[in-house]
Amino acid sequence: MSSRALESSIHIDLADRLTYSDYLKLNNLLNAQQPLSKPAHHDEMLFIVQHQTSELWMKLLIHELSAARMHIKNDALEPCFKILSRVKHVQTQLLNQWSVLATLTPSEYLQFRDVLGHASGFQSWQYRILEYTLGNKNRAMMAVHKHDLYAYEQLEKALCAPSIYDEFLAYLNRKGFAIPGEVLGRDFTKPHEPHPEIVAVFKKIYTDPSTHWDAYEMAEKLVDIDEHFSLWRFRHLKTVQRIIGCKIGTGGSSGVPFLKQVVDLVFFPEIWDVRTEL
Repeated sequence: MSSRALESSIHIDLADRLTYSDYLKLNNLLNAQQPLSKPAHHDEMLFIVQHQTSELWMKLLIHELSAARMHIKNDALEPCFKILSRVKHVQTQLLNQWSVLATLTPSEYLQFRDVLGHASGFQSWQYRILEYTLGNKNRAMMAVHKHDLYAYEQLEKALCAPSIYDEFLAYLNRKGFAIPGEVLGRDFTKPHEPHPEIVAVFKKIYTDPSTHWDAYEMAEKLVDIDEHFSLWRFRHLKTVQRIIGCKIGTGGSSGVPFLKQVVDLVFFPEIWDVRTEL
């Protein structure tokens, strides 16, 4: 087998210099996987890495969606298109991760499930911020985070802030579309309720996309995100069902029946409803 020579230009004296490992804080990152089963069960590592990786992707999603929301607020939709395309690709990574966790069999999971105690993905405050940012506002979901002051404060900010859809509707209003005043001035801590006049606005946009191209493109980007979120929820449901059947979740939920309740939830209802009207 031939070997590749080390090029003379490659830096090998890295003492007192920033390295790849330093930049990424790999010592901290790679030491964050601490199985609790004793002796450590082989598959617990998969379970930990799966969820830690998901949290890192969700951190990026929050970062990107926050930037997109600010662009919309500043009447700049075009920078959002690149951002929201990236968001969709990150969602694809999260969706595909379920296939890795699905290799965990029921008997393998039972070997370490008890060490989780009441720990559950339902308690992911980053996931909840994502839902709030996209518009699924529900203050009751914050109750499980009362013990964590930082998480609770971040959730409170996300709950009270306009969702990305709220900002888009406000943008459309500024551009001359007739968005109802009660929608624009609503309590942002509550979920958005579908409104027939907003369907009419999107019908105008979709009927003549060349005239309203930016709004049309933005609506389609939002549908991409909404669809991928639904697919993620469904894949989550099937993975849980495959591994634990209809057992009660570690966090106390009914498990599969609880997850089924949100599979069909949509963040941007009028952009879906307009398809029937066209």
